[in-house]
Amino acid sequence: MEDHVLFSESLELALDLEGHDALSVSPTAFTSTQALLSRVLRLRPGLVLLDLDLGALGDGRRLIPSLVEAGAQVIVVTAATDRARWGECLALGARRVLPKSGSLNEILATIRRIDQGLPVLDAGERETLIGLARQQSREQAEIRERLERLSPREGEVLGRLMLGETVREVAAHFVVSDATVRTQVKAILAKLAVSSQIAAVGLANRVDWRPPGVG
Repeated sequence: MEDHVLFSESLELALDLEGHDALSVSPTAFTSTQALLSRVLRLRPGLVLLDLDLGALGDGRRLIPSLVEAGAQVIVVTAATDRARWGECLALGARRVLPKSGSLNEILATIRRIDQGLPVLDAGERETLIGLARQQSREQAEIRERLERLSPREGEVLGRLMLGETVREVAAHFVVSDATVRTQVKAILAKLAVSSQIAAVGLANRVDWRPPGVG
């Protein structure tokens, strides 16, 4: 499932030449991940090459458990370079993650090894990647726990800072003094254990946090 047409068509042609019955399913033709997943599962694929970037449908990682449960071998082919993200894919059941910067031959070689029942990833590398994913998960949980310590107003102030507003602009928005907002910002920094507004905003963005009242 690939939304970059040229890459997808090249890959499909290479698979056809290898003797595989390949079919490309573009996420742009669907309005939800569930509709995309239902379409793929109806095809009963033995192997799925999955992109993590599904465009408007978001992150392809969400599809991995259902594909694996249905009996498909999943190979992730992605432009993402975050190795912790690769590890999460493996933890969810993917057989291997391959970079798009690699060659088609590497993808085809991986498929051949799966067809032959051979391992496609060194056990040590697999353990390392999954370990990175678990470490990142723990760190993100800790960050969310810190963010939960913010009072509703502190959360709103952080939300305004995330929009790029200055202390004066935040004060004007809430119709309070600059000194009041500075006191709230100090409380935010203390609760998040950071030393600057930039670091606080970066921490919130790291876990895709949203201020109170924002979905």
